[in-house]
Amino acid sequence: MAVSDAQRRATEKYRREKTRAAHTVFYPADMDIWEWYSAQENKQAYIRGLIREDMNRQASANSGSSDAPAHS
Repeated sequence: MAVSDAQRRATEKYRREKTRAAHTVFYPADMDIWEWYSAQENKQAYIRGLIREDMNRQASANSGSSDAPAHS
């Protein structure tokens, strides 16, 4: 089934306004990282998982600290 012109425009508008993309370059010194990444079955899920783990780790580390000065 062909996609209508209106549907195509709506999809393009949604992507332009609601999504973001990132591009990463791997240099020869990082080929081990590239090979590991390339071996992942679902690359997008892998990257998102790593970022979420890091966010959770930082949130946990920050939840134990306080901005208030310590009293002696």
